[in-house]
Amino acid sequence: MHGVNERSVTVEIGGATITFSTGKYAKQAGAAVVASSGESSVLCTLVCTSEPTRFDFMPLTVDYQDRDGSRGAIPGGFLKREGRGNERTTLISRLIDRPIRPLFPKNFRCETQLIATVMSFDPDHETDVLALCGCAAAVHVSDAPTREAIAGVRICQVDGELVINPGFEGRAKATLNIVVAGTRDAIIMVEGGAHEVSEDLMLDAFDLAHDAIRKLIDAMNQLNEQVGIANREVEAAVELPADIVASVEAYAGALAEAQATASKHERKDNINNLKRQAIAELTSSIEDEAAAAEAATNVVAAFDKLAKRLMRTRVIQDAVRIDGRAPDEIRDIWCEVGVATRAHGSAVFTRGETQGLVLAALGTERDNQRIDWAGAYDSIRNWMLTYVFPPFCTGEARPLRAPKRREVGHGALAHRALEPVLPTFEDFPYVLRCSADILESNGSSSMATVCGATLSLMDAGVPIKAPVAGIAMGLVKEGDDFAVLSDILGDEDHLGDMDFKVTGTRDGITAFQMDCKIAGVSREIMARALNQARDGRLHILDEMGKSLAAPREELSPYAPRITTIKIKVDKIRDIIGPGGKVIRGIQDKTGTTVNVDDTGRVQIAATSQEAADKAVGMIRELTQEAEIGKLYMGVVKRVVDFGAFVEIFPGTDGLIHISHLAKERVGKVTDVVNEGDEVLVRVIDVDKSGKIRLSRKEALDVAMG
Repeated sequence: MHGVNERSVTVEIGGATITFSTGKYAKQAGAAVVASSGESSVLCTLVCTSEPTRFDFMPLTVDYQDRDGSRGAIPGGFLKREGRGNERTTLISRLIDRPIRPLFPKNFRCETQLIATVMSFDPDHETDVLALCGCAAAVHVSDAPTREAIAGVRICQVDGELVINPGFEGRAKATLNIVVAGTRDAIIMVEGGAHEVSEDLMLDAFDLAHDAIRKLIDAMNQLNEQVGIANREVEAAVELPADIVASVEAYAGALAEAQATASKHERKDNINNLKRQAIAELTSSIEDEAAAAEAATNVVAAFDKLAKRLMRTRVIQDAVRIDGRAPDEIRDIWCEVGVATRAHGSAVFTRGETQGLVLAALGTERDNQRIDWAGAYDSIRNWMLTYVFPPFCTGEARPLRAPKRREVGHGALAHRALEPVLPTFEDFPYVLRCSADILESNGSSSMATVCGATLSLMDAGVPIKAPVAGIAMGLVKEGDDFAVLSDILGDEDHLGDMDFKVTGTRDGITAFQMDCKIAGVSREIMARALNQARDGRLHILDEMGKSLAAPREELSPYAPRITTIKIKVDKIRDIIGPGGKVIRGIQDKTGTTVNVDDTGRVQIAATSQEAADKAVGMIRELTQEAEIGKLYMGVVKRVVDFGAFVEIFPGTDGLIHISHLAKERVGKVTDVVNEGDEVLVRVIDVDKSGKIRLSRKEALDVAMG
């Protein structure tokens, strides 16, 4: 039975119908929208408190949560309930947060929470973009003071064609897979990967996405009209006292000089010293303690606004950045490989004051990662990359904790960037992992991770198709004037209008991420940024090539050597043995690692060829089959009246009939052989049931001949 106040709208996107409905579920939330497509549905709720907090930022929290029951699955483990969020839920939470956060006024301080809960999961209708649109609709129909609606779609290139929100099979084989979010007027977020696609194709994908985004926003506007809730009023930001602003303006010359300091920490110290000087000079005559504290706060705010204006003006008018570079200039780069002897591959990539140490490890099939979350194309992951941002990289001292959402997101971006150039597991049967530790950070540490991971994999001898580099781009826009910045600093990221990361080879783009702090960027700006990013990427690849231009021909001496052989499926049990006894024995005797899959593929990982050959020999002995006409030196295991049973190789016996023991007539088997004797035999027949007939007589004839 439908709820009394239920409202809904539908829109067709990419050949599928998307429905937004509200008023039926979770009615105590500030807003609740169910976004549905196919057999997928996500409940998206918004709660926005009425009283402002004491935070000096917009306190928005976004959480996406899969439900195993939504896809007919039961959680693993002993508790049998969903645990803390995994990588997928973290990345989708970020995907929702990033385009929605800029919609709120900067001075809005009421605590706001968005929760997207999957009710039903249909693999052909992914719930990440659906949750993004559902949350955007929930914000739009609530009383939250956002200026406009946003929406998002997935664009894939499947069989050479750009497709909107494709099904599971289309996403699995896509050579471009990006999520694009935007307003009616501009794109504000992009996230995704590609197989070396061109900048022109990426722009075409943005255009296609934007057309679909406008249709979704039209549907959200219809739903908003049906609900009819007005946006709450937000108090206007308090204007800084004019006298303080004017007084701080006197420090503009000294501040511009301090901003021009090339070194990050020296620049920060110079600016902070000047700020403290301004506070002291402009509040010294105020005797009341509370009034002095308020004046000091206003001085800091005015000083920060001045710093932002000076930086942006210098870039727009003079084409000179904080550290003196031109807008398209890349910081100095140096690279070093082989820095960790016992690692299978290692590299340090340094660009300006950003530095990353990346270690590569090659493992066997048992080292892979098993994925059991919704939407996974494969349950096995043979390529992994982790990103760590320790406090010392920015000169801070704080406790080490579990990876934050930002670290998970940066690691996923670098992982995606390298995936298209890695060899297939069939061609290079190693599980690969890179771990990136950021040693210094002043902008673009995720892109340093991409470059360092490329070098470390090549240092390990992994035959990647082509080196990958990454670059972070920025934007400063004032009115119709704008400047696109290559290889941005941390301060330029903080004070600029866009963070735009592109990775790729010489032939095309492999990963893409963009966030905007303004209403969006035009196609003209996007095209300029993409082309400038390509030039920067090629320069970085040239610099990386000076250290290592291609994968090493030999693996590290400490990396496992993997030998792959094939056995018959019915022989798998012979290798495993009861309770795994046989395979453990092979590993203990040879010092190798042996993996057997259900198809009969056996992988032997060893640190020396001698050990690998020894293990292969033992496995061949266990799985070999008798060949008719072949000679074997066997051992008599049992004597019976009509012949002798001889073990020709471990686990395989055959019968020498008494008539085949010798050329002359034999009256008693024990006159010729006894248990334990070694005897040369020839296989003369193998019947359909696998029984083997042997002949000592024919073996002697062959030997004599």
